[in-house]
Amino acid sequence: MAIDRVPALKRCRALGLEPAVIGRSKESKRQLRRTNRKVSEYGTQLKEKQKAKFIYGVLEKQFRGYYDKAKKMQGVTGENLLGLLERRLDNVVYRLGLANTRRQARQLVRHGHFTVNGKRVDIPSALVNAGDVIAVAEKSQSNAFFKELKESSNALSAPAWLQADQANLTGTVTRFPNRDEIDVPVNEQAIVELYSK
Repeated sequence: MAIDRVPALKRCRALGLEPAVIGRSKESKRQLRRTNRKVSEYGTQLKEKQKAKFIYGVLEKQFRGYYDKAKKMQGVTGENLLGLLERRLDNVVYRLGLANTRRQARQLVRHGHFTVNGKRVDIPSALVNAGDVIAVAEKSQSNAFFKELKESSNALSAPAWLQADQANLTGTVTRFPNRDEIDVPVNEQAIVELYSK
């Protein structure tokens, strides 16, 4: 299995992203580099694709698969692409507030800490559907991380398309996300233009 081992903050600097986008509150010691070099249209499109891949933790082959799937769906291809990425189980766990970062959510899912509709799922790329209930597995509820999360005074915050229940450490997908509810700083149209060349 391919793994991206580039340090997260270094990658944020290269792509011009704030560390908060990937769930990091820690600020980088070095400021983002600003250059006056003119970037070509292709360079801009490539950077947008790299941003999306990095934010969601997806490598090229899988990302291309999402694009191909989004192209076959009804509606705007770029919005469909971001919608598919948002519906990944690791992202939904992060959005529900059951993990601090997408990377942590991915690891928690891989270790089998979550169930979807009562069935244990350990595949981070599994797509959730409207009506699905994501919950911390019964065996994992005694884990120190989840105990602390349950007893925390900070309420779980989830976007409008998700409903979080902190007392039971569960969340429900009420519907698919709209583009305006996806707060990632990515120009999805540039990605579509890149792939359609």
